[in-house]
Amino acid sequence: MFDEDGSLDPVLKAILGIIIALAVAKMAWRWLTEDVWHWVSVDVWGWVSKDVWGWLIEHPWWFALIILGVLVLLCFAVFSGDPVYADDDDAVVEDHAGEPSFQEPEVLTFRMKQLAALSADGFEQACAELLARDGFVRTRRVGGSGDLGADVVAWDQDSRKVVLQCKQYNRPVGSREIQTFNGTARPEHGADVAIVVGLNGFTKPAADFAGRHGITLVGRQELKRWAHGSHLYAVLNEQRFAA
Repeated sequence: MFDEDGSLDPVLKAILGIIIALAVAKMAWRWLTEDVWHWVSVDVWGWVSKDVWGWLIEHPWWFALIILGVLVLLCFAVFSGDPVYADDDDAVVEDHAGEPSFQEPEVLTFRMKQLAALSADGFEQACAELLARDGFVRTRRVGGSGDLGADVVAWDQDSRKVVLQCKQYNRPVGSREIQTFNGTARPEHGADVAIVVGLNGFTKPAADFAGRHGITLVGRQELKRWAHGSHLYAVLNEQRFAA
């Protein structure tokens, strides 16, 4: 019923939306055609045509003053608003004390189905953007032909070089890929922190090899928490504590 990101299945969501819309439309139509229409056509119109309109015809000066007052209010409403400039660089709002304050940008997040739908380059770029969101500096995607296992590089707040390899496989990453990355992450790229991100997790032999050689693995569950807004290091600390 619910997908991995906690969203209702789109088909069920559409069916429920149609059922609710039909029920609301039926109730609204009955209310409008039976109750409201009778009230407007009989009660309100009868009162307006008999009492209000008759009184205005008998008092033309009051009728003119009312029309003039309505026109003045309309002019005031149209011309009294503050100008709005569409090319403002920053969105400024007032806090409860009346002082101007700037709106904070939303935190970058991805849903798992978004990550799965990206191209291989797009998946690497998404990982680079998540690192930048978490405060890593000089973050850049370096993946491509001849990358020797490094898809993203960055430096953390302790000036340690972080090297990511991003695997968007539709299967768990195997031991062979981890062994290859282990042979280049530190000797070739000088990684202080070597990380492999696996969209669909890792095999047990891959996890065992990574544990023996100090390779940090970000599996599907860890990636989900990272993509949904948690700091990468906080996710990895939770992983170590759980282990």
